Amino acid sequence: MLTMTDVEVGYGRTSVIHGVTIEVPADGVVAVMGHNGAGKTTLLRAAVGLLPTRSGRITLDGEDVTGTQPHQRVRRGLAYVPQGQQSFGQLTTLENLQVVADTKPRGNGLIDEALDLFPALEELLGRRAGLLSGGQRQQLAIARALITQPRMLILDEPTEGIQPSVVAEIEAAIRALTRRGGLSVLLVEQHVGFALDAADRYYVLASGRVTADGRGGAASVTDVRSAMAI
Repeated sequence: MLTMTDVEVGYGRTSVIHGVTIEVPADGVVAVMGHNGAGKTTLLRAAVGLLPTRSGRITLDGEDVTGTQPHQRVRRGLAYVPQGQQSFGQLTTLENLQVVADTKPRGNGLIDEALDLFPALEELLGRRAGLLSGGQRQQLAIARALITQPRMLILDEPTEGIQPSVVAEIEAAIRALTRRGGLSVLLVEQHVGFALDAADRYYVLASGRVTADGRGGAASVTDVRSAMAI
């Protein structure tokens, strides 16, 4: 689905990502883990097209998208949920969803499908998004992205600052989505236990380089944390 090969990315004269290669298969969940400053968000921003690559290649369904703009990648099926539980704070939960749904032929049906994944939002449809908890806003951000009907969902720190019960709900939603087929997930995560439980495959970044990779269910939390510290 998405392949980044020998990618180098940076800001100004400083390189942050050094020759990283990762692959996200169709209908698979891949986690990228690492401490703060490891380059995880930079890697995602390059995948989406918000940062240019200095070298390397990015392909989507086998087509080279290295030089394409973010909106062109979105049209090819990417959806990006950045850090921070972002929402339109003055709009209600329903209005946040409707903003996206109005651009789709069967928008109301897509809202219903998103609410099926995050049923806690149904009781909050009339509440302003700015008054929601962090976990509720994160669920809203993911639900809004899903209404675009992506083939790849890119999540940056979806569990940051969120209570454990909501973390479990987000993991269950990710698994339910990939079981349906037609959707791949690339997530950046510091919560090692969540990442290994949610992902089919993982990569560890340290100082902008891959220091370990493997199958999610086959890895130990201790080994991953050791790789993060390299």
